[in-house]
Amino acid sequence: MPAKRASRMKYYFYILASKRNGTLYVGMTNSLHRRIDEHKKALIPGFTAKYRVHLLVDSEEFSDPRYAIEREKQLKWWCRKWKLNLIETVNPEWKDLTYEI
Repeated sequence: MPAKRASRMKYYFYILASKRNGTLYVGMTNSLHRRIDEHKKALIPGFTAKYRVHLLVDSEEFSDPRYAIEREKQLKWWCRKWKLNLIETVNPEWKDLTYEI
C-alpha cells in the first residue's frame, strides 16, 4: 500500500475593500475561497457585513500560519495611507481579485 502524502495546508493574509479608496478590512484564513465567499454573502455578522466590505484587493499565501498571522497583525498597525499604497502597488486598478485566486 503506497504511503499517503501529508497535505500541505496553505494560509492567507488578505485585504478587502468596499470600493476604491473605501473602507478596508485586513484578515487571515486557511481557506481564502471560503472566507471571501462568507464576506461576499455577509454570512457572518460584523464589520464587513455592516460596511459592505467584500472586494478582494490583495492577498498573500503562506505555508506556515504564524507568518500569515504576523502579516495580518503587521498591517493592522499600519496607517491607512500605507495600506492604500500597498494596494496601489499590487493592484493599481483595484480589481476584485476573487476570481483570479
